[in-house]
Amino acid sequence: MSTTRTMTESSAHSPYQRLFALPGTKAFCLSGAVARLPISMMSLGIVLALNHIYDNWTVAGTMSAVYVLAMSCVTPFYARAFDRFGQARVGRIALAVQLAAMLSFAFAALMRVPIPVLFALAVVMGLTQFSFGALVRTRWSYALRGVPDGEQLLNTAYAMEAAIDEVVFILGPILAAWLATSVHPVSQLFVPTLACGIGGTVFLSLRSTQPPAMVEQIAVSAASVESKDAKAAMPNGSATPAAGEESPQAGSPAADRLTLRQLRRSGAKPKSVLLYGGVLPLLAVFIVFNMSFTSFDVSITATMKGMGLEPFLGLQLAMFALGSCIGALIFGSRQLKGSHWGHMVMFLALLTVGYAFFRLTMDHLVLLGVVEILSGLTVSPLFATGNLIVKDLVPPQSLTEGLSWVTTAGTVGTSIGSSVAGIVLDAASPHVGMLLPCAFTLASVPLALLGWRLSKRRG
Repeated sequence: MSTTRTMTESSAHSPYQRLFALPGTKAFCLSGAVARLPISMMSLGIVLALNHIYDNWTVAGTMSAVYVLAMSCVTPFYARAFDRFGQARVGRIALAVQLAAMLSFAFAALMRVPIPVLFALAVVMGLTQFSFGALVRTRWSYALRGVPDGEQLLNTAYAMEAAIDEVVFILGPILAAWLATSVHPVSQLFVPTLACGIGGTVFLSLRSTQPPAMVEQIAVSAASVESKDAKAAMPNGSATPAAGEESPQAGSPAADRLTLRQLRRSGAKPKSVLLYGGVLPLLAVFIVFNMSFTSFDVSITATMKGMGLEPFLGLQLAMFALGSCIGALIFGSRQLKGSHWGHMVMFLALLTVGYAFFRLTMDHLVLLGVVEILSGLTVSPLFATGNLIVKDLVPPQSLTEGLSWVTTAGTVGTSIGSSVAGIVLDAASPHVGMLLPCAFTLASVPLALLGWRLSKRRG
């Protein structure tokens, strides 16, 4: 009777209330959101600082691109280390190095060091960045293990994290621009560094919600093995230590040697997540459809500049992000039936149609804003669905790595999209450039269908 009443009370609450009723979830969600502020501020902050100090848009844009490229190259490798050795163990060192690199770049810009030195520091700073978003999503997966309706709640959690990403990307550029113009031209480099330091330190100190490292999981298995595994681990092939050897006790050096020996014997090193069926097509989808966002940004910037309305650009772009944020909240409160791949194809098709209307309404900015909000409803659900697909495709001990590859694919796509849009705008007009988002998203649909087929074959 009491069980039935508990289930009824639980179902009466919204999924968001149920998420934050879990111990520790509020703390890691909030601290992870604060720690993510650099992803929306540093790239723009570099452009604003470099243009003010050196009065050169080309150098500023190139340095920002170099930073983003360096960051995208290393993010999955950090994630692999987090999965294998634990978030706190790796994170404490990685965060300290990251903060040192960010502060070095900010002070170097403040002191106006030579441009080649600043380029080198931008590369170093990019190479120290890792994805807090992936760490947060991995914690949600761990926190919801064994919870009734855990899959539905994970859908809600990932949608909410997508909404937080949108809020970060709405507020970050606005804050960076205000700091650069109203406080100091380099202050927008120090504020995200401070946010990363505070949020990251709090996040990594939360041990109760930290997923176990893969090595720790193997160590637990080693400590509880029975006859066959124990015999295989002993030098003489028996369950008892050889003459002259001490019996390994928990926490002793001998036990550590047993764990490492089993680690080698079992071939415990996980294979790359790229080798799991469906992962590569999914990353291709994220590269291609993310090209649509920056190609739209560049095209609408050129359009509004031509209209003499450039001061209202931030408001225009915010309409798209607002729609995405609303879409995340709606998606997170619903449980869609069917395959995640099917949902992805549906969202991509709807976004393609929305981009087609962008082209038709681009000369009427109020109408375009309405279309942006409606089309944005599909964006956060797309990201959330991609993360859910990764969870289905890769084993739990490689989840952070898989989620980080998705982030990296998105970063690469946005970089390529802005470059392609720039070339098209130089050769043609904003009206031609506005066709790119629709073309990119349409091209991602067959890639999603291919990934769906490969994942079915895998199953």
